[in-house]
Amino acid sequence: MTPLLITGSNGIPLSIIATEDFSQWHEQLPAAQQNWLKTTQFSGKGLSLIPAANGELAQVVYVSDSPDAYWVCGDIVNQLPANQYYLNASEAQCKVAAFSWVLGAYKFDRYKKNDKQYPQLVIDNAALVASTLKLVRSVTIVRDLVNTPAADMMPQDLGDTMEALAEEFGGRVTQIIGDALLEQNYPTIHMVGRASDNQPRLIDLTWGDENAPKVTLVGKGVCFDSGGLDLKPGAGMRLMKKDMGGAAHVIGLAHQIMASNLPVRLRVLVPAVENAVSANAFRPGDVITTRKGLTVEIDNTDAEGRLVLCDALADASDEKPDLLIDFATLTGAMRIALGTELPGFFSNDDEVAAGITAAGLKVEDPVWRMPLHKAYFDLTGSDIADLANCGKTPFGGAITAALYLEAFVDDKVSWSHFDVMAWNNRTLPGRPIGGEAFGIRAVFEYLAQRFVK
Repeated sequence: MTPLLITGSNGIPLSIIATEDFSQWHEQLPAAQQNWLKTTQFSGKGLSLIPAANGELAQVVYVSDSPDAYWVCGDIVNQLPANQYYLNASEAQCKVAAFSWVLGAYKFDRYKKNDKQYPQLVIDNAALVASTLKLVRSVTIVRDLVNTPAADMMPQDLGDTMEALAEEFGGRVTQIIGDALLEQNYPTIHMVGRASDNQPRLIDLTWGDENAPKVTLVGKGVCFDSGGLDLKPGAGMRLMKKDMGGAAHVIGLAHQIMASNLPVRLRVLVPAVENAVSANAFRPGDVITTRKGLTVEIDNTDAEGRLVLCDALADASDEKPDLLIDFATLTGAMRIALGTELPGFFSNDDEVAAGITAAGLKVEDPVWRMPLHKAYFDLTGSDIADLANCGKTPFGGAITAALYLEAFVDDKVSWSHFDVMAWNNRTLPGRPIGGEAFGIRAVFEYLAQRFVK
């Protein structure tokens, strides 16, 4: 495939200008080009292709109310004919244009051939092009993993993905598979995944200087969620290939951290399972003793994500990392609260929460902090165990799920939990329907600000 973003200074001039600057820009054009815009009834909004006297394309202008927005070129790349277009603009504008240009051309083409020839964006800044391509690949990793059907994205496939990532950047991966999970005290991961022919596993990636600040990422890797014995209806099961979206997010974020060589000791834990139905599937009413020693009564087998996460979080917490962050497609309640395009997150650390929120606004990857309202913890109670895996009421479901997870994290560990959709339900510039990364650019920007001196 022809690269979408290249370094250089040659190409058809592309101007991205603010609506309020259009009149001044228009006045500086030759009379023939002014006449062209008048003839084509260009109103000073959107895209115009302006010809030279010989009929060839002389320049392209895109007029926007928000020319510095991160997704400014998300549609342009699909509207221009294949050619090279040179953007002569500030570094800040080149940065956002390059990012949205490449992601605007994203297609998941593993199963359906895409022969479209896309235009190339030319920017005279090699470092910016390189950094943009790293960030784009991180987002693309998330999209590709989430879009892949479950038949080709089972626990072993997530393991292979993380093995390849570790090999690329000099990391190390270990996998605890099947009954070895019981032997090494990860009982809830084993319980949720034992009914599947695809063996459950805990995938553990480490990278970086052992003496650097410790950053641990945990991602929910439920590769398909039937709901278990509390079987989902067909409509509820249709998109459950995306229930490993949390794992996809931490893998994409890990790529960005390693590709950027952040000075951290990175650990990535992915409890990977398929929540299937079989004779040995776990049941409503069962009680499990978790890695931490807390007992959990199974109220609903379709609340399996918090079960696989709790053992991984307990393991991660024991290491006392400087930062512990998890991503999960955990609750429909969060989607009801904030919709599908704004990820909610919880944190026990006010400073970190404020930092991530501010970083997200800076890079147009907004996240919204939700309350760890302690009074709701009683709703996770059980008459016969320390906890139940579902709240006693559907109200505040995202909060009770987060409070359940918090019970497995040492209160001295700075912990943040992201409850994400991992899917675009509508097409937006640069963001087609399908798998999507939410919050990883915000978190990476925060990490870079915190750890890069």
